[in-house]
Amino acid sequence: MKALVWHGVNDVRVDTVDDPTIVEPTDAIIKITATAICGSDLHLLDGYQPTMKSGDILGHEPMGVVVEVGSAVKKLKKGDRVVVPFIIACGECFFCTKGLFAACERSNPNGEMAAKVIGHRVSGAFGFSHLLGGFSGGQAEYLRVPYADVGPQKITSDLPDEKVLFLSDIFPTGYMAAENAGIEPGDTVAVWGCGPVAQMAIQSAWMFGAGRVIAIDRVAERLALAASAGRAETINFDDEHVKERLDEMTKGRGPDRCIDAVGTEAHSHGSFDAILDKAKKTVKLGTDRADVIREAILCCRTSGTVSAPGVYVGMIDKFPFGAAMNKGLTIKTGQTHVQRFTKPLLEMIEAGQIDPSFIITHRAPLADAPELYETFRDKKDGCIKVVLTP
Repeated sequence: MKALVWHGVNDVRVDTVDDPTIVEPTDAIIKITATAICGSDLHLLDGYQPTMKSGDILGHEPMGVVVEVGSAVKKLKKGDRVVVPFIIACGECFFCTKGLFAACERSNPNGEMAAKVIGHRVSGAFGFSHLLGGFSGGQAEYLRVPYADVGPQKITSDLPDEKVLFLSDIFPTGYMAAENAGIEPGDTVAVWGCGPVAQMAIQSAWMFGAGRVIAIDRVAERLALAASAGRAETINFDDEHVKERLDEMTKGRGPDRCIDAVGTEAHSHGSFDAILDKAKKTVKLGTDRADVIREAILCCRTSGTVSAPGVYVGMIDKFPFGAAMNKGLTIKTGQTHVQRFTKPLLEMIEAGQIDPSFIITHRAPLADAPELYETFRDKKDGCIKVVLTP
């Protein structure tokens, strides 16, 4: 089959690789009909995320049609149309039974490697690093899906792929970010970033009753989409000082809830801490560029909440924990418990409450994936979200 393969930093290619096969009786094989490029894929492209290996197949936002199932699979059959969550979960361990699927104790075969780095095991994930299991991803013609009775969400309606594809990641991720923010009716919610997850977090903030949403970015097309589709007020951080502007907009109190939908590779407006982050990363003395999470903590009102769906990799320097503690902030983070959200969010789509396809700016065949990775990374041609078809 054809698949997008990681060969090294800034080197991804569409190669011919072996077709996946049933390995465990709980597996299914999916023929991919649509897949997407995610912002966190860029952390793999540029080498920010460690433990990648040449030959790894990328992609964690897939959907398609079941072509084969293992002997133990009961809920799926050949011909079923499914969206596949990026998180792999067993459905039976301590965490899965609590709905905490991203903390699954069984699905990551490299769990001990993860535990050495972050303290405990975490779930496996498609198309990501070997820290999360080294599973082949969905930017390919076919995909092996472990624990197939737990993850895939069946699509029984005739909704087009583009309307449901983002149940695989960015819609549940944005929704969980808003849930984690603890939004109360009338709250002012500030969202850092206007990329795909941020756009879904903006939409979700309204669903939770926000009275006002403020979106922060520097890219004109993304800010425009946040304003039009997301009905958000906007701040361009190249033109305005974010903290001063937010204080002005909230009469000095600060936003009630702050969402960091940027993560480890934040661009900045030249602050000292951001320059230091970049310098340390360049000489391999640091990992994360954490300008946004610092700013969110400083901007959030006293006793507010900071929600961080943005991916972080390692240690953060100059973290303002004193501000977080003295302001009494709640900070909630985490990979998304996707399986918990796919059914209710699908019902919202089916009811016409939201059409996530508004985010798509580029559609292309899988063969064009390497070029589209660069376009997405460099924010060229107004690129916000790419959907690929094998």
